[in-house]
Amino acid sequence: MLFKQALRRDLFNLSGAVFAVLFTVMVTTSLVRLLGRAATDRVASTDVLPLIAFASINTIPILMGLTLFITVLLVVSRAFRDSEMVVWFASGLSLTAWIRPVLEFALPFVGLIALVSLGVGPWANRQADELRQRFERREDVSMVSAGQFRESSQSNRVFFVESLNDDRTEVRNVFVSQTDGQRLTVVASSGGRVIHEPDGQRFLVLEDGQRWDGTWGTPQYRFMMFERYGIRLPGAAPLSEVTVAKAQPTWLLLRDPSAVHLGELVRRLGAPLSALIVAIAAIPLAFVNPRAGQSVNLVVALIFYLIYNNAGSVMQAWVAQGRLHFAAGLVLPHLAVLAVVAWMFWRRISLWRSLINVALGWVRR
Repeated sequence: MLFKQALRRDLFNLSGAVFAVLFTVMVTTSLVRLLGRAATDRVASTDVLPLIAFASINTIPILMGLTLFITVLLVVSRAFRDSEMVVWFASGLSLTAWIRPVLEFALPFVGLIALVSLGVGPWANRQADELRQRFERREDVSMVSAGQFRESSQSNRVFFVESLNDDRTEVRNVFVSQTDGQRLTVVASSGGRVIHEPDGQRFLVLEDGQRWDGTWGTPQYRFMMFERYGIRLPGAAPLSEVTVAKAQPTWLLLRDPSAVHLGELVRRLGAPLSALIVAIAAIPLAFVNPRAGQSVNLVVALIFYLIYNNAGSVMQAWVAQGRLHFAAGLVLPHLAVLAVVAWMFWRRISLWRSLINVALGWVRR
């Protein structure tokens, strides 16, 4: 009982430190990436902090699962290095006796992972998608800064305006350069405004200007003057089916079991299962062989985790593509890893029994 209390204390104390480090690395990486996108006007600067918050929510299942794995691995490895396992085995206890306290430690984490993966994570994805779509739906004019050349969201148009009104819907002294393959169009006008049509299309209507049309590499260009000239502004790019599925509530995925939705369900249901399995797998993986060095087991454990994680992603992709049945994609990788974990437990138990028997034989002599 005293040993289990000490073990729980070590696990919870170390898990807090591990999660804090992983979470800090994730937030810092997301901040640098989003600030870079905001600097190039691919993300609104006001959306950086909300996007980091939503990304943090979505990474909780991954961070929690990795925290469980690293924590159990380090605690059990320390027990091997400090010869605590020798006392443990000499007392007649098996390596499998670690499973229960590790499960008691892991179950709250697994419950939180399931909550985020099945409920809170899709909500965070919806909020992030709404922010991105709202930014992409902005009129190209609204992304223009007075006195600066700015590229449109479709990268085929360059704007320059001398001034804008307060609500950024009217411009003065406009220059627009647009490319369409080899075609080049240059428009200059004294002003313009954005008009919304009933069918949802948006146009930038320029007034009192000139237009030049031509083809790159040829001297033939056409010149015209106009009183009113309309430029259709593109809408937001449609989201992919996989991206839409990530933002759907779990009950909607169950109600419409298409291939993509089933693949998303494999990912959501697999997150808590894999977290529980890697916590148990860390026990035999933490075995330290003094002759092989103390870092060999960490390398093997890292390879094991990467293979398991990638196998889950492959199963999700195959189910989403219709190449694998939902039940097979959900169960097969976890059953295969459980079989490997059971073999590792048997291997470690047999090894330590042999070592103890050898030691007892030497003592009797």
